[in-house]
Amino acid sequence: MVKKEESMAATKVITGNSAAAYGAMLCRPEVVAMYPITPQTEVVEELSRFHAEGRLEAEMVEVEGENSAMNIVTAASAAGARVFTATSSYGLVFMYDALLQTAGYRAPVVMVIANRETPGITGVSAGQQDMISTRDSGWISLVASNCQEILDSVIMAYRLAEDSEVQLPVMVNYDGFYLSFLAEKVEIPSRKKVDEFLSPLKNQPPRPVLIPGKPAGFGTHGLLEGYIELRYKHFAALERAKGKFEVIDRLFGKHFGRSYGGQIDAYRTDDAEIVLVAAGSVTGTAQRVVDLQREKGVKIGLVRLRMFRPFPRERLAQVLKGKKAIGVIDRSICFGWNCGPIFMEIRALTPEIGPVPMQSFICGMANMDVSTYQIDRMVELVQSASAGNAYQEVRWISMEE
Repeated sequence: MVKKEESMAATKVITGNSAAAYGAMLCRPEVVAMYPITPQTEVVEELSRFHAEGRLEAEMVEVEGENSAMNIVTAASAAGARVFTATSSYGLVFMYDALLQTAGYRAPVVMVIANRETPGITGVSAGQQDMISTRDSGWISLVASNCQEILDSVIMAYRLAEDSEVQLPVMVNYDGFYLSFLAEKVEIPSRKKVDEFLSPLKNQPPRPVLIPGKPAGFGTHGLLEGYIELRYKHFAALERAKGKFEVIDRLFGKHFGRSYGGQIDAYRTDDAEIVLVAAGSVTGTAQRVVDLQREKGVKIGLVRLRMFRPFPRERLAQVLKGKKAIGVIDRSICFGWNCGPIFMEIRALTPEIGPVPMQSFICGMANMDVSTYQIDRMVELVQSASAGNAYQEVRWISMEE
């Protein structure tokens, strides 16, 4: 029975956490480090079940905390193993020093994060602040918007992380509570299909790994020119990941019949005069609003960020150039800039897209819904700005109801 399920594709109604676990299991990680934290716990529970059923042949390491989890998968990756772990919120904060080391070591670790609010105010609730806290860590950061995309993104993450011209860790983010526990229909590919998709990784030049008795350095102290050179190479690899991800997404579409647009998913933007930009589960609601606004004659489009790091500036500039106004939806805040963090990054594109009116909409933190009514309000405000009217640059939409 187990062999049949492994060899055949299936369609199931499963949660986002379960989708993440299926995605990881199908990629055959050899070492999995596990520690529970809400709302990610179900991921490692599912992986433990797969292991108990004989469907996942891996070293399952139950650790005493998230810092140990990251150190274990990093060390295993340095020894040549394919690895996986998962966390959320305070767990991500607790592993932060190890997270930085993983990136510096160029270890192709794959991790999922069920996004949740972080310190200083304790919030066991949805929010993307934990993802935002990692943006300068040197990791590649992907964002999924539904349960199917979570599973697919994990598979693509391995193809990206282990590419010989990238060799960087990848985190797959998805909204905690909204997607972690949401049950949707998910197409689960056969293990054979996934093996075929990942098989080109076997034909690459071997990556440096730790071998007993052979001198090698991982995490040694960098000094002067050597340190700068390593930083430069890391920087360049992160930039190469943009083009690689575009190719991987197209290949994924040909192989599995599903693709997502690469670094960004541009929806009805070709003839749009105004555009909303967002990331995560809110984009499903935003897409519905765009369709309804289109029926009213409003020329609006939606840009969904699928890759947050490296930031897809070239693709965004191409899509946003020439628009009359832009609204950016953030489920997190950017201290020191009095705006949303994705808004801040989009605003940095001004030299490429011109001085277009741009508004930051902060909402949906701490499990608060982002309703169609709120997005309709955003559209109204962006449309007004596009007509040349005065506008307020930053609005805390959740506090205006």
